[in-house]
Amino acid sequence: MPVTPSPTPRADPEGTDGAADAQGATGTRVPPGARDTAGPPPHPPAAPPAPGPPALPAARTRSEKAGPGTGEGAGELPAVSRRFLAKATAVTAALSVAGSVLGLLRDQFLARLFGAGSDTDAFLVSWTVPEFAATLLIEDGLAFALIPAFSLALARRARGASGDPVRALVAATLPRLALAFVAVSALIVAGAPWVVEALAPGLPDPALAVTCTRLTATCVLSFGLAGYCSAALRAHGRFLLPAGIYVAYNTGVITTMFLLGDSWGVRSAAAGVAVGGALMVALQVPALGRRLRRRPVTQDGPAERSGRPVTLTLVATVLLFALCRQSQVLVERFLASTLPAGAISHLNYAQKVAQIPMTLSLMLCTVTFPVVARALAEGDTERARSRVERDLALAACTVLLGAATVIACAPQIIGLLFQGGEFTALDTAATAAVMRVYALGLLGQTLVGALVRSYFSAGRPSWYPVGAMAVGIVVTAWLGAWAVGVWGVCGIAAANAAGITVTAALLLAGMGERSVPIRTRRVLGELSRPLRAAVVATFAGWFVAGRVRTPVPGLLAGSATVALVFVLLGLALGAQGFAPALRSVRTVTGKLTHGRFR
Repeated sequence: MPVTPSPTPRADPEGTDGAADAQGATGTRVPPGARDTAGPPPHPPAAPPAPGPPALPAARTRSEKAGPGTGEGAGELPAVSRRFLAKATAVTAALSVAGSVLGLLRDQFLARLFGAGSDTDAFLVSWTVPEFAATLLIEDGLAFALIPAFSLALARRARGASGDPVRALVAATLPRLALAFVAVSALIVAGAPWVVEALAPGLPDPALAVTCTRLTATCVLSFGLAGYCSAALRAHGRFLLPAGIYVAYNTGVITTMFLLGDSWGVRSAAAGVAVGGALMVALQVPALGRRLRRRPVTQDGPAERSGRPVTLTLVATVLLFALCRQSQVLVERFLASTLPAGAISHLNYAQKVAQIPMTLSLMLCTVTFPVVARALAEGDTERARSRVERDLALAACTVLLGAATVIACAPQIIGLLFQGGEFTALDTAATAAVMRVYALGLLGQTLVGALVRSYFSAGRPSWYPVGAMAVGIVVTAWLGAWAVGVWGVCGIAAANAAGITVTAALLLAGMGERSVPIRTRRVLGELSRPLRAAVVATFAGWFVAGRVRTPVPGLLAGSATVALVFVLLGLALGAQGFAPALRSVRTVTGKLTHGRFR
């Protein structure tokens, strides 16, 4: 269905809601009065496809997509839609940075209060539960199934389907999912001793880990409900509250540790997980309730027959993929539990800091996932392909600049963030070494996060991503079992980087009929340009940072050198998306500095 241009959105106190109301986030909602001035759409809405084997809709031609005033830009998003995406990405970036800063503050509290010893290792074993729950229920798994389903329901509502497809979808899915979340939470509470034994058989104090695991098990219910609300709101074009859930979550964890740390010890951090999860749900439920209570806005046209957009097979494939991806943490902690006390903590702190560039690089993909899903629902494969290719270029530039900075300035970053109290200079050196190795896999992590959205954006089950991730887990486990005896915790980090890189290569090779048909050779050629710039920038920044003895000046000198070399080489090589990446990093850096030192 062609996109109807909409008037300039009004300013909105929530940051993105006004733009989403005017634009619909995906370009399908018709604003009041637009039908009178814009005339009828060039083509009638397509009828729903008949049941059959999954296949992507045929790409529409330029003439089919072009509407009044589109001209040469037929293959691109309209100007208003691009402005909306920029606004939504900025809001998501600002709140995600705030959540990441609070996450660092949370880890600083944990390190300074409890150090990197056996107690912290015990808590971090229980931390596996919220890490899995976040991946399965908020960040990846459930969102891959629900966002396309809600996008399809919104498209059917706009085409005049009988009843309200959105409310029908909620009624059919939310009660069953909530019951499943409760059952899994209760199962983990009851089986906590066996969970701890399976995760870390070499742990010196399993009783403490069992207690913490029972406290963190509540997050399965709270994260599940929070993830459901986030997927529904994003499909509606509401990105503000979903982006702010980790601000609420980390605020709950930090506050609980501050209030109960002296009396409860590291158990206070586990209790904070339960408190933070409840805050994530409370933040979003009122907004989703308001959206569901509104009378649906429909267009004239024949009513559609209701379908079943969410199937058991679809849920199974997306959850199994997310489970396989998060299984890397299981492999790492299982192997690290056999090393001296503190190994799990060093690996955890290194990952938390190194993953920040990956998180920032995937912000745009999070915002555009509903856009790609809606384009495929409308049969506009060309627009979906163009969007995915641009997202990959921008995400690669952003994460490679961040990875180069992390590798070049690792000791300065860890020393500045964590050293002090129970966290010693030896802990800083060990964590920095692990972080440098772990950062080698950041490009692979980012590509996996971006590509898998394309596989599930059509709302159809796909077993290929599960198989690709399973191969990566086998590589991680096999290399890790060998390397841990040679290089210790750094060997575990190297195995992680190798495994996720293999998965990224397999996902990129499988793009085509299974997913959005991107031009793989062109994408690979484009990715090689910022990669070459990042390699040179890393060595240059490492050399400069190592010449300065104090952490802050060393970090400033090293990061400035990395940025300068990366920018100059990126411009010389003509990397696509390089300018947008620089704008994103400049905005995020400004907000990060303000958030850290105000």
